[in-house]
Amino acid sequence: MLRLLLPILLMLAGLGGGVVAGRMLSGGTETAAADAPDAPDDHEEDAAEDDEDGHGDPTDADSGYEYLRLNNQFIVPLIRHGSVRSLVVLSLTLEIESGATETVYDREPRLRDALLRVMFAHANVGGFDGSFTSVEAMTPLREGLREAARQVLGEIARDVLITDIVRQDA
Repeated sequence: MLRLLLPILLMLAGLGGGVVAGRMLSGGTETAAADAPDAPDDHEEDAAEDDEDGHGDPTDADSGYEYLRLNNQFIVPLIRHGSVRSLVVLSLTLEIESGATETVYDREPRLRDALLRVMFAHANVGGFDGSFTSVEAMTPLREGLREAARQVLGEIARDVLITDIVRQDA
């Protein structure tokens, strides 16, 4: 009886740990953002309050740009000798013109495809190998992501920000 109970308890503990880790990595804001895509972020509300008080950065208020976090993370497999040896997980935020949120959501499938193409190409040339977070290693990726976003969204997209990046080695 004990031989059956121990594996079941270990499976439940592993499942619970996976759920907790998944919620921590996702930031817990994905469902709120998906339910209310037009609702401003806390950061945007804070910035608006700061601008009203006169304590905010005037260049931010006059810029006419806002930040839109893409809800789902990007997962890029690193393949060596025909097998997956690592995974890179990225979270991206777009810097877009104010009021262009709906346009981005309408074009999101094409945007995600274009961004993934850039990430796969970066992975295939070894961009995620070694010290992949150095400024020199990240510059081609950042430029490629920015250009891909501009190809899909046009002048709406100002920049693509990498907000989270992690490599999980197998």
